[in-house]
Amino acid sequence: MKEITNKLNKRIYYIVVWIGIAIMISGLLIDNPRIGEFGFAYISHSILVFILSVCFLLYPKNRTAILRLTILIVASVYSYALFLFYPDTWSTFIFLCFIPALSILFFDSKLFYFSLLLNAILIMFIFGYILLIDRGLKYPYIEADPIGNFINFVASQIIIYFIFYLTNERMKKQQTYYEQIQHSERLKTTGQLAAAVAHEIRNPLTVVKGFLQLFEQDSSFTDERKGHFTLMIDELNTAEQVISQFLSIAKPDKENVTENVDVNVVLQSVTDLLHSYGLLHDNRIELNVTGDCTISANTIEFKQLLINIIKNAIEASNIGDLVHVTAGREKEFVVIQVIDYGRGMSEEEVASLGTPFYSLKSKGTGLGMMICFNIVDKFKGTIDFQSSIGHGTTVTIRFPSSNPV
Repeated sequence: MKEITNKLNKRIYYIVVWIGIAIMISGLLIDNPRIGEFGFAYISHSILVFILSVCFLLYPKNRTAILRLTILIVASVYSYALFLFYPDTWSTFIFLCFIPALSILFFDSKLFYFSLLLNAILIMFIFGYILLIDRGLKYPYIEADPIGNFINFVASQIIIYFIFYLTNERMKKQQTYYEQIQHSERLKTTGQLAAAVAHEIRNPLTVVKGFLQLFEQDSSFTDERKGHFTLMIDELNTAEQVISQFLSIAKPDKENVTENVDVNVVLQSVTDLLHSYGLLHDNRIELNVTGDCTISANTIEFKQLLINIIKNAIEASNIGDLVHVTAGREKEFVVIQVIDYGRGMSEEEVASLGTPFYSLKSKGTGLGMMICFNIVDKFKGTIDFQSSIGHGTTVTIRFPSSNPV
């Protein structure tokens, strides 16, 4: 129900809802023992049918957590009301058993556990009422075998939980798969864009840069004017660097040469390289590598990946903070973690990482992180970001080990 987006899904949803409403209304009007009385029970039943119908009809246009909670509570009250108002209809007990199943349709784990707890509390009150007050007068089929009925109720809740668990796990896998497809499409689009325009842009830039270098060396220009030329050349160098990043994304996989890479050696080299960069903000890099950490990759690209990630961690850190870099074996994988304790990122910011031209830096292009995703993908690895505002970020990179245990 959370994915009611296109016209077909909405049409199916409304067909099912109208069928459900028709069944509830028929329960009100057809062979209802309370219809002639028109008392509290019948009026309450009618009001609950109306409220539940309105909630279901409003849901596609207002898919909020509050409305989902309202639907669940009203549906629970409706089911228990039927059980209490119509004690001669034994099938209403079945409705009580399957109330939490409604929350599964919303794919909301918190709502499911709430419904499970609420149903457990309500059923305890019902059994207490039947055993202590009613004493089998209206509900002889439950009073005759309370233990058996209670066991059946518990069994139904376990079955529903099992269904929820399997459904929820499958939804998580589908979401992960969807995100991977999105990322692959993102890389493909950027690669196509790079291949189409990079060379066309680079050629005129090279010509302009060449003339500016000639003017810079021309003694007829003043030092102030030469300074302007130098500034323009620097900006052209920046533009060329961005184009080079585009080309590195667009480069076909078949051009990559893989080799056995000692992660310990590369990490040591990268941390030594970035040591002085960290000292500019009084940040130190703490490296800890355990076990045999060898992967199959391209050394240059792997080093580029680590430089980007660790450099980002340093830049995100507060003055004086440590940046922890660890590597070790986990079964068939080499796991690298880069941990900083800086500003952190929101869920929305983490989800946008790797998007072209999306960057949290004032002068960033977002291409550096996109290259990181591309490198990880090339060598069959995974990269994961765990972050929260004010508590830093943990980047976890996994590559298959080239020396399986």
